[in-house]
Amino acid sequence: MEDIRLKDLTLDSILELVKTKNPEQKEFYQAVQEVMETVVPFIKDHKKYQQSGLIERLLEPERSVMFRVPWEDKDGTYRVNRGFRVQFNSALGPYKGGLRFHPSVNLGIIKFLAFEQTFKNSLTGLPLGGGKGGSDFNPRDKTDAEVMRFCQSFMSELRRYISKDTDVPAGDIGVGEREIGYMFGQYKRLTAEFTGVITGKGLAYGGSKVRTQSTGYGLLYFVNEMLKEGHGSIDGKTVAISGSGNVAQFACEKAIDLGAQVVAMSDSNGSIYDKDGIDEEKLNYIKHLKNMKRGRIKEYAEKYNSEYKEVTPWNVDCDVALPCAAENEITAKEAKTLVKNKVICVAEGANMPCTVDAIKILQESGVIYAPGKATNAGGVAVSGLEMTQNANRLSWSFDTVDERLVKIMKRIHKKCVKYGKNRDQINYLKGANIAGFIKVADAMIAQGNV
Repeated sequence: MEDIRLKDLTLDSILELVKTKNPEQKEFYQAVQEVMETVVPFIKDHKKYQQSGLIERLLEPERSVMFRVPWEDKDGTYRVNRGFRVQFNSALGPYKGGLRFHPSVNLGIIKFLAFEQTFKNSLTGLPLGGGKGGSDFNPRDKTDAEVMRFCQSFMSELRRYISKDTDVPAGDIGVGEREIGYMFGQYKRLTAEFTGVITGKGLAYGGSKVRTQSTGYGLLYFVNEMLKEGHGSIDGKTVAISGSGNVAQFACEKAIDLGAQVVAMSDSNGSIYDKDGIDEEKLNYIKHLKNMKRGRIKEYAEKYNSEYKEVTPWNVDCDVALPCAAENEITAKEAKTLVKNKVICVAEGANMPCTVDAIKILQESGVIYAPGKATNAGGVAVSGLEMTQNANRLSWSFDTVDERLVKIMKRIHKKCVKYGKNRDQINYLKGANIAGFIKVADAMIAQGNV
């Protein structure tokens, strides 16, 4: 078999290497392309980062694990799912990243998420490496007993690869406090250890205040800093949000708190448009609808006499668009619609919700755009704070954690401005990628060829 190496430091040669070594992993390829388009020119201007093998090591996970997860359903039938954990880079600290339970999960998606997580964790300034995991198990419509049996089986295998100093998973899509609790309980049962091996735990047994709100709140703290760079603040702005799950709910809550008017939210079936704005009472109904009833956003439109369409929420007039649902939900078509409707700012609450073509359209049209590795880093930031509290057997107040979250998001924003500012414009994608790269690359170089 021919030796596959990076011979020339060009974007095309890097992407060809990734495509050759990772066939059919289009999400991972897209994530690499998004990062390397801005990092390669930076490397060419800085000889320190041109040493042989650095980029190859940066693009290759340190470890990828795939395992079977057998479990018993409510009818007594044994079923089998696949489990994954990709430990991408530990140059800055123990691997840190969520677990996703969703039918779409495969190795390529987990690799893309772990790659993104490496740079996201770097931006927080916390000593955390990058990792990600999950399963193609779908917890939706499963009983609590079925979810418990699956989580226990999943953790029975995963626990071989994790510890508080090696790899500390958290929640993600399909993995909330219920799933975290079942997995933590199984880890404790198997190891006889009560440690901070997983974050997102319940407050009664080591969880951190603000963890539930952190990704959505952090997104708005970052957006507010973005808008201060020439557009005032979020106060008085009209906001459209995709999704109605955890991130979307708390992004909406904080947007309302900061004086914005949220007019749109969505789920996988369609979106609602409320011209009068979603207030605290209406948001509480959405929380009850989605969290307790497992209902659909269409019920909101029926209750509050607002518009409902089986389309994404990106065709409404808004100043700020916050995609908080899924990968690649804003394509070139949606980006053109947002530009036409005079959107000012697009910031990612989900992981990679904008396609490469969409990002180019937004940037070329003068829209201020920021990637998820910067804007949604609040979740992992508070996970890192939970690890600190666990290690010291402490429990900080809500205000204390929230104040630290605000400081972290402001610090990330400053890094993006530092490396992304060009005259009067700020390229947040460039700034986030370069700032994240520098810290990881410096640590890798310092630690030698490992």
